Amino acid sequence: MRVSVLGPVQVHRADGSPAPVGGARLRALLTVLALGAGRAVSPGRLVDEVWAGDPPADATGALQALVGRLRRALGPDAVVSVDGGYRLAAERDAVDLHRFERMTAEGVRALGAGDPAGALAALDAALALWRGEPLADLPDRAAEAARPPAGPGSPR
Repeated sequence: MRVSVLGPVQVHRADGSPAPVGGARLRALLTVLALGAGRAVSPGRLVDEVWAGDPPADATGALQALVGRLRRALGPDAVVSVDGGYRLAAERDAVDLHRFERMTAEGVRALGAGDPAGALAALDAALALWRGEPLADLPDRAAEAARPPAGPGSPR
């Protein structure tokens, strides 16, 4: 599975086919889990991010239902229940933001090592991951909370 957040949120299965993830809350849940790729995200943080500080009366049940919907969309093993919350069952490099960070670090190291051609290749590959405004299809607070900060080298 590959998750793209450097533009509208998208998911592709291992075979490259798109996995539709409909609904703003479902995409917000996916995004928060993807940004924490490989780490557990607490139910409290997920509720805060998905419902933008205005959780439903039964937030625990609503979150469990939403996790179930995400598992149906991505596969039953895509979201793992772990001590401390939920974790997206994807390697860190399966998320374009994390690949971008790795590639930019490689580019900076190459430049520092006197390899401008290697730096250019790594930084070009990193920039090629961007497809528009990060998390452009997430509403208001969820997008702002999950959106990576702009910084040197980020094409915002």
